[in-house]
Amino acid sequence: MTHMDLTGRSALVTGGAQGLGEGMAHALARAGARVVIADIQDDRGAKLAETLGTGHGFVHLDVTDDASWAAAAAAAVEQLGGLDILVNNAGVEVSSLLADLDPEGVRKMLEVNVLGTALGIKHAFRTMRPGGAAGNGGSVINIASVAATIAFPAIAVYSATKSAVDRLTRVAAMESGKLGYGVRVNCLYPGLVPNEMGAGLANDVARLGLFGSPEEAVGAVVELTPSGRLAATEDIANAVVFLASDSAAFVNGAGLPVDGGMGM
Repeated sequence: MTHMDLTGRSALVTGGAQGLGEGMAHALARAGARVVIADIQDDRGAKLAETLGTGHGFVHLDVTDDASWAAAAAAAVEQLGGLDILVNNAGVEVSSLLADLDPEGVRKMLEVNVLGTALGIKHAFRTMRPGGAAGNGGSVINIASVAATIAFPAIAVYSATKSAVDRLTRVAAMESGKLGYGVRVNCLYPGLVPNEMGAGLANDVARLGLFGSPEEAVGAVVELTPSGRLAATEDIANAVVFLASDSAAFVNGAGLPVDGGMGM
């Protein structure tokens, strides 16, 4: 087994039915992990699990609901025979100028991005710690965003929620260590990916008059990125595999930028 080989390990990926989560599920499976996709999109999630092949599965999960988390964690352990890796990927972005904030959009981002991540950590700890249903420790990987490290217009609340993910990560790592849970907790700061969410943001900032067109908005992001391109799903997914692997055995309480240098 190489340090990046996840053979024999079990992973749950929230928001795994599409976008970055789908790419992460595929990357973890390629590395040898058995994967349970957790999402509110039942049909899409179940179909994706089938494409991953035998040994993988799907569970319904509303990340904002504590009881849903408890059921999903238990189902994942039952399907996989354990749980070693949680990827807290589920997230939403609602673009708005601060002068025009809609409280409902703010609440949605707070509930999914902050509460959802916190509940994921809670149930990962309860499942992975000594005496838990899995009980062998593990790795929690929270998905923050380059938005937590830069000042980009129209995403103030989204940026705040992703900064909260960073803080949750660091406190969780300390609690796990102090209490002997054996669970490493890290987060990623993905750069802008040209998927559905990324395209939505480009369209939104153009609609709000901040850029002349979605293409101009994308160009501004690329201009701010030393690597000279947008992120690819594979860039983020490969970093998830790294943090889940033995190659990151002494990486804990960290935030890893995968943004081409945009947030430096």
